[in-house]
Amino acid sequence: MEFVERKRTLFLGLPICFTKYCINEEKINIKSGFLNIVEDDAYMYKIQDVRLKRKFFERILGISTVICYTGDVTHPELVMEHIKNGEAIKDFIMSASEQARIKRRTLHTMDINGNFDDDDDDKLDG
Repeated sequence: MEFVERKRTLFLGLPICFTKYCINEEKINIKSGFLNIVEDDAYMYKIQDVRLKRKFFERILGISTVICYTGDVTHPELVMEHIKNGEAIKDFIMSASEQARIKRRTLHTMDINGNFDDDDDDKLDG
């Protein structure tokens, strides 16, 4: 499955968009610019969290903004502004990033309960 979206921007009522978002199971690609083109990629396994934002005017127009928080050095936040199908894209990114982490075995788990035996405490002290 792949999503291809464009940033929806209006100037004097005419749609202009110079940003294209391609989202698939492996990575997110953001290509922006008209004369100078900048292309950013982030692999799905690096995405840690996803946020969906809808401002008042975005809700009226049926668009939204999806923000991906990544462990990437060059782009800790990938912002996909003014896109349609924002909710479906957010859900897709969440599940695809989880599957990519499992596939690469980069899933980080931690014992939240903290159940230690008395013997384990002795090992930690000495």
